[in-house]
Amino acid sequence: MADNNKYYSNDKGILSIMYHRFNEDKYPSTNINMEIFKKQINLIESKKINFINPNDFKLSFNTPKKNKKILLTIDDGFTSFYQYAWPYLKKKKIPFILFISTEAVGKHGYMDWDQIKEIEKEEFAFIGNHSHSHEYLVKYNFNKFKNDIDTSIKIFIKNIGYNPIFFSFPFGEHSLEQKKYISSKFDFAFGQHSGLIDINKDKYELARFPINEKYGDMKRFAFIINLFPLEYKYILPEDKYILQNNNPPKVVIEFFEEQKNLEKINCFSDEGNKWDKSKLNIIKNKLYIQFRDKFYFRRGRINCSLNDDIGWRWFGIQFSIEQN
Repeated sequence: MADNNKYYSNDKGILSIMYHRFNEDKYPSTNINMEIFKKQINLIESKKINFINPNDFKLSFNTPKKNKKILLTIDDGFTSFYQYAWPYLKKKKIPFILFISTEAVGKHGYMDWDQIKEIEKEEFAFIGNHSHSHEYLVKYNFNKFKNDIDTSIKIFIKNIGYNPIFFSFPFGEHSLEQKKYISSKFDFAFGQHSGLIDINKDKYELARFPINEKYGDMKRFAFIINLFPLEYKYILPEDKYILQNNNPPKVVIEFFEEQKNLEKINCFSDEGNKWDKSKLNIIKNKLYIQFRDKFYFRRGRINCSLNDDIGWRWFGIQFSIEQN
């Protein structure tokens, strides 16, 4: 479990948002139209929610946020980001992290090192490590995984002079062993499960809301940026890689005693390849989730929310599922 503060903090949290492609309509699952992106940024600004500089993210991680912050992240380093989103973000000086997989750099459709270094020199723009191969790393044995990460680190040091402090797991997938290795090389690591970041969240399992054509309409976006963290002490199982012999997993979430309205919590999960309401059992401040079926797809998700006195609180979990 993360060695974080472990006390109820009333942290308003950091909302991390994940983008990939811009104005690439043939990839709707990872694309956002620039006009929609601009509307989303305008909505954030109209609500007077500040963007957090990734440097401040590191400095203030262990301090409860009195006001919600937003962290922009962009995965993969597609040329469409450089062509469309980068000029806009640069003009407005909006901070972000750009996660790069080193093997793809300079290939068709991906930025090259000169473009990456152009971005990296700006004080509001940060580069993150997104592995070397961007493969399904959870399938790799540990030595192969370690080699992939070590290769990316060497390439970053060669090309920009350092290894980034931020890492994002390709597809959000990892085992506990892999996460522990990442924690020895980086200060923070991001997944692809939804939720907000507060001082009690695991620094190597940080949530991000994915935004794309399917899940990026303005109504959903407005709902997302109004959310607050749902704080908890821990989630079991700690290892998010689920083997066939423990599928479905036995999930237990312990909340803080100060958290109100736990009886109002709702969770939805996608076991059996079907999203539906989860059966919950709450004993004191522990939540037990009872699944209807096994998880069949390579990633399994749970999203939980409750309506508190300050608004909707939310967290998500993503499991990586062993495939036969």
